[in-house]
Amino acid sequence: MAQISTVISRFYNDYSVKTPKKLKLIDAYLTYILITGVVQFIYCCLVGTFPFNSFLSGFISCVSCFVLGVCLRLQVNPENKHQFAGISPERGFADFIFAHVVLHLVVMNFIG
Repeated sequence: MAQISTVISRFYNDYSVKTPKKLKLIDAYLTYILITGVVQFIYCCLVGTFPFNSFLSGFISCVSCFVLGVCLRLQVNPENKHQFAGISPERGFADFIFAHVVLHLVVMNFIG
């Protein structure tokens, strides 16, 4: 058990020291989206899925936002600069915003 706490404390210390603030902000966004999706799923299991399109569009929106956020984190991360050589962090963020606009237009259309 002591090994697990040592690993967790080392991970937290490395994360807090080595991770840039931009990535921490994106991680906070991803955590929020993950919690929102879990709450929606638990609500669905407890209460039911009467307006099924509403539940489905909300849950798919959470999953899609999470995937888009992970893609943004990959593009903005300085360690991945060689993989995204032609894409600046600003362009990655603009692509993220554009994809969110399209996603939410589709989600609003699906709700009915």
